[in-house]
Amino acid sequence: MSDLSHSQIRQIAIIVHDIPKAVAFYRDTLGLRLLFEVPKMVFFDCGGVRLMLGIPEKTEFDHPSSILYFKVPDLHETHQTLTARGVEFIAPPHLIAKMPDHELWMAFFMTSTATLWR
Repeated sequence: MSDLSHSQIRQIAIIVHDIPKAVAFYRDTLGLRLLFEVPKMVFFDCGGVRLMLGIPEKTEFDHPSSILYFKVPDLHETHQTLTARGVEFIAPPHLIAKMPDHELWMAFFMTSTATLWR
């Protein structure tokens, strides 16, 4: 399947401006399980969907919105299909990180904001 009809939402990103304050709220007040922190980002588990809180990387991303990350079986095929349908990608699929058990690839496109990953 090369579209998003059967895709699972893997991660939701929320823009924050104060990481320690956000951690205190999401971990201590809401009781979400803290997964890990990296510079300018913190990750929580939300029943199998990862919640990422982060400082915006660029001014165009500094707005009150969330970012949806879709998990797709074949990132390159999905990228080609959506491009053919007129979706404009910010950049082609690219390697983000080599994890212990897989490679993390992403491709970003704008609607409000969404991301594909494999």
